[in-house]
Amino acid sequence: MAEKEEQQLPNSDELAESLNEFFTSVSEMIKSDLLGSSNQLALLEKMNLRVAEEYKGLGDVASGMRVFVEQLKAKSGGFDEYINQIEKIENQVTEFEAVISMLDKHISMLESKVLSVCQNSAT
Repeated sequence: MAEKEEQQLPNSDELAESLNEFFTSVSEMIKSDLLGSSNQLALLEKMNLRVAEEYKGLGDVASGMRVFVEQLKAKSGGFDEYINQIEKIENQVTEFEAVISMLDKHISMLESKVLSVCQNSAT
């Protein structure tokens, strides 16, 4: 019986050693996995901070553009009076062109009559 107990002790030492190696390997694997996850989270945090900085800059640009557009609107409001005057002048020019066209037709007609009279008196 003493021999059986002696045979079991070396087997149990081998088993204990194998289990110890197994749990050490599993522990190392879990540590590596957690370290990888931690590194990924750190990278993600850095990326988020970088994107936040970029969007903050874009927000500043958008705010500046909004102010610029408001200034342009205020300036363009002063041109409304001039635009109305230009439209009135444009309408007057259109009417003037119509009058000139009518006068041109009338002069052409008078010229024809004068030529006709001159030709009749010459004969």
